[in-house]
Amino acid sequence: MAAFSTSSSRPYHIIIFGASGFTGQFVVEEVARTASEGPKGSLKWAVAGRNRAKLEKVVEQAAGTLSKPELKSEVDILVADVSDLDSLAVMCKQAVIVLSCVGPYRFFGDPVVKSCVENGAHCIDISGEPQFLESMQLNYHDQAAGNGVYIVGSCGFDSIPADMGVIYTRDQFKGTLTAVESFLTASAGPEVGVLNRQQQVAEICISSAVFGSMNINELQQYAIPFMGTDPSVVKRTQRYLTEELNESPVQYGAYVGVGGISNIFKLVFAGLMFFFFVKFSFGRNLLIKFPEFFSFGFFSKAGPTRKQREGSSFRFIFLGEGYTEGSDPSEGKPNGKIRTLVKGPEVGYVATPIAMVQAALTMLNESDSLPNTGGVYTPGATFAKTTLIDRLNKHGIQFSVL
Repeated sequence: MAAFSTSSSRPYHIIIFGASGFTGQFVVEEVARTASEGPKGSLKWAVAGRNRAKLEKVVEQAAGTLSKPELKSEVDILVADVSDLDSLAVMCKQAVIVLSCVGPYRFFGDPVVKSCVENGAHCIDISGEPQFLESMQLNYHDQAAGNGVYIVGSCGFDSIPADMGVIYTRDQFKGTLTAVESFLTASAGPEVGVLNRQQQVAEICISSAVFGSMNINELQQYAIPFMGTDPSVVKRTQRYLTEELNESPVQYGAYVGVGGISNIFKLVFAGLMFFFFVKFSFGRNLLIKFPEFFSFGFFSKAGPTRKQREGSSFRFIFLGEGYTEGSDPSEGKPNGKIRTLVKGPEVGYVATPIAMVQAALTMLNESDSLPNTGGVYTPGATFAKTTLIDRLNKHGIQFSVL
């Protein structure tokens, strides 16, 4: 791999903000792992957060996990806090890209984006919160564009596999793709346990079950609508590609595979119980305090064990249809189909750091392939013309045609 390039004279290519958080520490490991793929010292990076002692511990843990004791002396530590705007400004002025790991983003994300825009640092986050993502585009797109800054949200499991999966499916289809449906299935591995980030996905699935399900013959299981970030992100991407690049839009629907009919009844029961408890303060407190009891052992506040992470995986199947080359869309229904697959490791703390870091490296090295101006973009809008999919293929998130 060639040296990591940047035209900036800033001291760091990447600063991981919120590095001591549960997801942040895995992003630290992934950056350290990826930095070793290039010439020594070619990727300059640092960690940042509000507690220096915790940051030092995270770097020490990464050094031990990766058997790289030199990290403890090579990785700089910066102190910054979302409640201290001056400290954010100092941090952002030193970075080409800030990797923001400070969720929930609706509480802590805005000051980071604002500081990046004002101080000339690109920002990548892993938010799975549609309201936050859309409000950032509304509030900061014009200013970011004027400053040549790229703000790219949802660059983790939400929503790189879905957004880039639709782009990949479109590019592989020989003709004009008109519609895609994605079906997510996840394996929890040999041990029961759900990660903090997977809890969000599971809660969405539970609430979706109340609204209906359908039997997907090709998947041989039932599926329910996925009411998370992916539909919003993909539709924003398609709007950008249509309005800015004059490409044909792709209609998109997202679903989650849940197995047999018995699982549907379980989800409906859990969903009804969940909706009842959240209506009252005592119910919300009980759900927060005893997540394992109310989820039959499925949720927990503790993070996953390494064995759980290694045994977990995800699969996105994309079913697309459209008009083959030479056919006239005005003369009938779509006459071509395609099925693609995006698969990868555990979603929260393995796939998400991989996706986030590869997005950052793509931004560093392929600036000529990004949108013409800065602004607030989705992953698909930002990376549609780059080699991000190739980079992900080489790092464990694999795209293929079935």
